[in-house]
Amino acid sequence: MKTVRRLILAITAVLLLAPTTVAVAEPATAAVGTLDRIEQVDDTRWDVYVYSPSMDRVIQLQVLRPADTSVPRPTLYMLNGAGGGEDGANWLKQTDMAAFFADKNVNVVIPVGGYLSYYTDWERDDPALGRNKWQTFLTQELPPVLDDALNANGVNAIGGLSMSAGSVLDLAIQAPGLYRGVASYSGCAQTSDPLGRNFIRLVVEARGKGDVDNMWGPDSDPRWVEHDPYVNAEKLRGLELFVSNSTGLPGRYDMPGVVRPVGAPPLPDQVVIGGVIEAVTNGCSERLERRLDELGIPAQFDLGSNGTHSWMYWQDALRASWPTLERALTG
Repeated sequence: MKTVRRLILAITAVLLLAPTTVAVAEPATAAVGTLDRIEQVDDTRWDVYVYSPSMDRVIQLQVLRPADTSVPRPTLYMLNGAGGGEDGANWLKQTDMAAFFADKNVNVVIPVGGYLSYYTDWERDDPALGRNKWQTFLTQELPPVLDDALNANGVNAIGGLSMSAGSVLDLAIQAPGLYRGVASYSGCAQTSDPLGRNFIRLVVEARGKGDVDNMWGPDSDPRWVEHDPYVNAEKLRGLELFVSNSTGLPGRYDMPGVVRPVGAPPLPDQVVIGGVIEAVTNGCSERLERRLDELGIPAQFDLGSNGTHSWMYWQDALRASWPTLERALTG
């Protein structure tokens, strides 16, 4: 209980801090991935393995194939949370994503890996978390390989939850033109102010024993600002945007007797810890909504419903975001 109380106090203290600053992004280095192999699980489920030169390893992609593959189809990339999908907490195991997309004409691609990486390029290898060059992989090395392997049409959108909910906004900013739509569920778009930096440090250092200075350098490093979607929100203009967040107060999936996914945390942890984390990210989402409104950038926000930081709410959020993502992929 002492550990839980310390975590709650730390996250709550972070929530009390507020935003600042301005930014410029830098171009990434060109790279080319290579197809390692494809394993066909069934007619609609493939595992595609792609070698990443920047990380010098083969990355697994869980793929849901379109209902009709007679013509090239668009691709929706869906990122997992802090565990990178390796820990059982992933889209396919915790939601009915496969059934939801069974009648839809889109490739759904879920990378496996990226534990606590924030799906970005780290400046240095980390003793605990290894080499992370996920921006390079996702935006440069992977798309042309998958377009060829899946006979895709080159039209892309991206979504992510929790840790990756801010990352998907950043990836769209760092790779202009690659994605037409972004869905962000229960995340924080701020990285360069005390709120964002402390939240990231809490996740990476407390949970994974990583050193955040190896990611974007010390707090004074300009990369923290360059990767801040709140500061660089103008670069989201023209994208189809969907942002969702619950309040953190217990909702309909946080009650005794409700059937929850296998591997879900104990209900008290979901309500207490998941509630505090969701309250933090809800504050971030409200600030992003105000920021986009000030800039006159259209976006769909789904905020204000009670709920915690947990999978059943993200399953609902995926459904709510589909009209926005579908418009991006087929419009």
